[in-house]
Amino acid sequence: MLDLKYLREEREKLERALKNRGYSLDILEEIDALDKARREYIKRANELRARKNEISKEIGLRKKAGEDIGDLLEEAKRVEEELREVEEKEKETDKKFWELWAYVPNIPHESVPVGKDSNDNVIVRQWGEIREFDFEPKPHWEIGEMLGILDFESAAKMSGSRFAVYKGLGAILERALINFFLDTHRKNGYIEVFPPILVKPESLFASGHLPKFEEEMYRMERDDMYLIPTAEVSLANLHRDEVIPEEKLPLYYVAYTPCFRREAGSYGRDVRGIIRVHQFNKVELFKYTKPEESYIEHEKMVQDAERILQMLGIPYRVVLLCTGDMGFAAAKTYDIEVWAPGLNRWLEASSVSNVEDFQARRANIRLRRKDGRKEYVHMLNGSGLATPRVFIAILENYQQKDGSVVIPEVLRDYVGVDVIRP
Repeated sequence: MLDLKYLREEREKLERALKNRGYSLDILEEIDALDKARREYIKRANELRARKNEISKEIGLRKKAGEDIGDLLEEAKRVEEELREVEEKEKETDKKFWELWAYVPNIPHESVPVGKDSNDNVIVRQWGEIREFDFEPKPHWEIGEMLGILDFESAAKMSGSRFAVYKGLGAILERALINFFLDTHRKNGYIEVFPPILVKPESLFASGHLPKFEEEMYRMERDDMYLIPTAEVSLANLHRDEVIPEEKLPLYYVAYTPCFRREAGSYGRDVRGIIRVHQFNKVELFKYTKPEESYIEHEKMVQDAERILQMLGIPYRVVLLCTGDMGFAAAKTYDIEVWAPGLNRWLEASSVSNVEDFQARRANIRLRRKDGRKEYVHMLNGSGLATPRVFIAILENYQQKDGSVVIPEVLRDYVGVDVIRP
């Protein structure tokens, strides 16, 4: 959630940010009307409370003087009734104001390129040699089914489309990736966390996923809880309503969780294989930092995610997202995309964002400076990494002419074999 200074003091910056993100300014007209009404109700309520106090004093004086107080009692009754009505309207308007303000996205950082969509993103760097094959590389679903490590037919019978069963060495490879990611990040100073994957609505509001992305999530209506779409939600709530001493920052966390997404807006896209599924595994990186250090920590987090792909020997590129392609809560985002030769395209394997104090305001997480001052922390999140796209990249980049797949060297102790053979 944004600081209200953008509505009242830095309006030009807010309007420019919304335009650059592709948002209509109509939302601000509604917010302005609610804000004006809210302040008028507050003003009127204060006037009525003041009159109520005056009447109370006058009643006391008249009683002492033995004078009639009937007219004051009548006025006091009218004031009390109006005050109740005004307070109710103020409460209702205040609720609507904050609900609408919660739909306003974060302000992009000045270094973010202005653009409409993914075509306007900027490739920052590329790593690794794109392999030249002496045969036609297959897509991962063909490789997985041929090796008996991916079973889409069984998954469809038990759960429907956009699910997969990992079998044998496929299941072992998936678990190997999770453990490798966790072990590597833990050695780099991240504290491992295994959080709940069912959360309350207020946790999703704190992370910025509610109310805007309600349709993208799976809700347990009976209990009013949600399956998390990412461990970012859980990690963003680790210190909710807390004040963290300055000297304890930055805090680094890493968590593995299964993630659940309805993919409501992607009908007909990437329906084959495990490119876009409803349930997947992901290792998430998360940081709580001082505001003045957050962009340094952002670059370091990108490098931490890159290091995994370098160790796996998978070609990738880092892409700086433009204003129109960034997520709702982000002030700046880098995507890390892996090369999939069987698909002949780049696939996003990680998204690393600095949300500045956007989530901290929703979650009420502040830091205490050494001089006692309090301010909101900056919060960062990033995939380190999501397993499906990395699994795809391994199968497609390391496939051999005989149908086998070579296991990257750093994973061999985890998997127990050097090659998966037909």
